[in-house]
Amino acid sequence: MRSILSELEDQLKPDHTALLVVDMQNDFCAEGGYLHRTRGLDMSPNKVIADNINRLVDLARETGMTVVWIVAIYDHKYLSDSHLAKIQHRSNEGVLCAEGTWGADFYEMSPGDGEIVIQKHRFSAFHGTRLDDYLRGHGVKTLVVTGVATNICVDSTIRDGFFNGYYIVVPEECVGGEQTLHDATLKTVDYAIGTVTSGDEIIKLVGANALAAQ
Repeated sequence: MRSILSELEDQLKPDHTALLVVDMQNDFCAEGGYLHRTRGLDMSPNKVIADNINRLVDLARETGMTVVWIVAIYDHKYLSDSHLAKIQHRSNEGVLCAEGTWGADFYEMSPGDGEIVIQKHRFSAFHGTRLDDYLRGHGVKTLVVTGVATNICVDSTIRDGFFNGYYIVVPEECVGGEQTLHDATLKTVDYAIGTVTSGDEIIKLVGANALAAQ
């Protein structure tokens, strides 16, 4: 008989939980990055999001959780025709997260020794990557998903993770995007896909599980 982990406390055991950090890159998050230059978006909330994520990165490293860093590389040679068709009218804006550029570099954080970096060329971190194989190889059952944007790459990654059988946990202050779409995505996730909670709650539950396992 299958063992279903219905309680968040049971889902958040460090030995089977992975922290995914999605697209925390300069072009998405920093002043002077692509979205700032081309859309004039307010970048100030991203520093707070980064600080919140870094708290969970510290937790993961202290408790033995798996940490996976996801980076978008969107050079046009990697994109599908359908993706190019969507952006071709913006060709004068340059390339978002171009390979080897400052824009593709991490924003306010960086991987530690031994932590894997997964490159993706689609919105979902699972599509066309070895993410699923890597997670299964490390015995992962639960994904704590963080990063940007809530309604695009985070959402796509959450859905594929759920479809692949992982428990999904989203700390609401560790993801970000346009507020209305952010709120709608989190409402959908909490209703039908996983658990939306706080970073503080994750720290409390993972910490308690780590102590109990000693």
